[in-house]
Amino acid sequence: MSGVAVGLRPGSRSVPIRLDLVTIGLVMAILLLGLVMVTSASISIATRESGDAFMYLERQLVLTLAGTLGAALVFCIRTELLEKAAVPLLIFAAVLLLAVLIPGIGHSVNGSRRWIRLLGFNFQASELVRVLVLVFIASYAVRRETELRTSFGGLLKPLALLALFFLLLLAEPDFGAATVLLLTGFGVLFVAGARLRDVFALGVIGGVALAVVAMSSSYRVRRLTAFLDPWADPFNTGFQLTQSLIAIGRGGWTGVGLGESVQKLFYLPEAHTDFLFAVLAEELGLLGVVLTLGLFLALVWRALFIARLAADAGLKFQSYLAAGFAIWLGLQAFINIGVNMGALPTKGLTLPFMSYGRSSLIVTLAWVGMLLRVYHEAMQAGRGSAVGRRGAGVAA
Repeated sequence: MSGVAVGLRPGSRSVPIRLDLVTIGLVMAILLLGLVMVTSASISIATRESGDAFMYLERQLVLTLAGTLGAALVFCIRTELLEKAAVPLLIFAAVLLLAVLIPGIGHSVNGSRRWIRLLGFNFQASELVRVLVLVFIASYAVRRETELRTSFGGLLKPLALLALFFLLLLAEPDFGAATVLLLTGFGVLFVAGARLRDVFALGVIGGVALAVVAMSSSYRVRRLTAFLDPWADPFNTGFQLTQSLIAIGRGGWTGVGLGESVQKLFYLPEAHTDFLFAVLAEELGLLGVVLTLGLFLALVWRALFIARLAADAGLKFQSYLAAGFAIWLGLQAFINIGVNMGALPTKGLTLPFMSYGRSSLIVTLAWVGMLLRVYHEAMQAGRGSAVGRRGAGVAA
């Protein structure tokens, strides 16, 4: 199982803490690679902004520590408590998104009102909202399992709720986060047993709706046009994508060398955030790209393994939580990398665990704490079942 039990004392009856070393190792590897790349990608802009070349590295280390503490706190919360609090948490998520839209509470950056100002810190509400909504979706899938598996309405109800949060996120506007939330929630419901024909029908309707929404805003149309042919206007609408493609193209097989990127020198906007992958491809080449993709795929696989472990132990809610993490991680990493490579229209989404991002990194690491908690409870439940089976065999 590649786990470890800690916190036991001789003669103690306390429940051992079971940690999944594979998940921890993969997250640490991605984090360390991200710290290296954030340092490399941000040196120029950090020097220009503050005179301290390692300003963003120092901040990222603090955020990593805060996220790790958050993961430890979340790990201490029994998932059954999350399941019972699913409705209040959903209401809190709605309050957060509404608060963002209120002048004086919501904080606007680059024309988007996505942040709440707290003690001098800009917190992006959508990052936490994503987790809270998925907790509710997982709870719904357990409470309404029969309805979800046997009727069209059982799938339509939670999707209507997801559509409401989709609209609230669009009001910020944050089309990228809205799309990822909708697709992740849809994926969790499919894993939970929604009928294939219902999933297909609503998937087609949802796809058409997303296309209509994408074409309803002038700035989204400009992004789509730039995505289709960035070289038509390489110094305006297509600038970010063309610079990203140049960076990736320069990388070749082994890259130009760590710290030797040219595109990060004020050519590539958001080099240490949304387009960190392009700098990685330029400096580490195809080998670095393959390593990064391998780490993300391995973490997605491990989260799905934990979901299966929980399902086998009879922990359906916990299984859907782990599956939700896997689906979200795979989707957001895929979209971010696809945007960097020009395979998808530009979205304001970070590369999980790697890009410089305050709210994103803290919430994502806290979510890892939830994943580790699911592993712990699944191992405990599986161990209890095994003991029960042995006891029954002895009694027989």
